[in-house]
Amino acid sequence: MTRYPVDQIYEEVGFIAYHFHWSHDEVMAMEHRDRRRWCKEISRINRKLNDEPENVFDVF
Repeated sequence: MTRYPVDQIYEEVGFIAYHFHWSHDEVMAMEHRDRRRWCKEISRINRKLNDEPENVFDVF
């Protein structure tokens, strides 16, 4: 079994909690896959709000 890096867990939890105002306990109760999915979705929302492309390398 591979251990998940603690620093990455803190980054995911902080990212989700900051953007959605969910509590630490709510975010920590999620499965890893769900946290990663929410991080991707928040990033997608931010890119859209900032009028940024999905892939920054597509602008050239």
